[in-house]
Amino acid sequence: MNHTSFLIAALFVAAPAFAEQPKVIDATAHSTGMGWDFSVTIEHPDTGWDHYADGWEIVGSDGTVFGTRVLHHPHVKEQPFTRGLSNVMLPDGTREVFIRVKCSEDGWKDSGYKITLSR
Repeated sequence: MNHTSFLIAALFVAAPAFAEQPKVIDATAHSTGMGWDFSVTIEHPDTGWDHYADGWEIVGSDGTVFGTRVLHHPHVKEQPFTRGLSNVMLPDGTREVFIRVKCSEDGWKDSGYKITLSR
C-alpha cells in the first residue's frame, strides 16, 4: 500500500470521529402558570434507524435534568425539525436552562444552548 492509499484508508477508518453531532439551532420557553413549555429546533444529518438525533434534555446550570424529550424515529427528510415538551417544572428562581441533545450513535452532547427565562 502506497502512502496516498494508506492516508485515504485512514480517513475512512476515522470517518465516524468526524460525524456531525446534533445541533440545537433554536429554542424557546414559555411560562404556563406553574410549568414551562419548550420548543426546540434540531439539525442533524439523520441517515436512518442506525444514526439519528434521538432526544434532547432541559438541563440546569448545575447539571440537574428537568425534562427529557425522546425522539422515537429518524427525521431523514425533515431537517431541521422542531419538537416540544410541555409542563416542565423548574425550581423557583431558575433564570436560565440549557438544551442538551442526543444522537443514537454518538450519545449525549453538551450543546451549551442557553435559554434565558422570563415570566
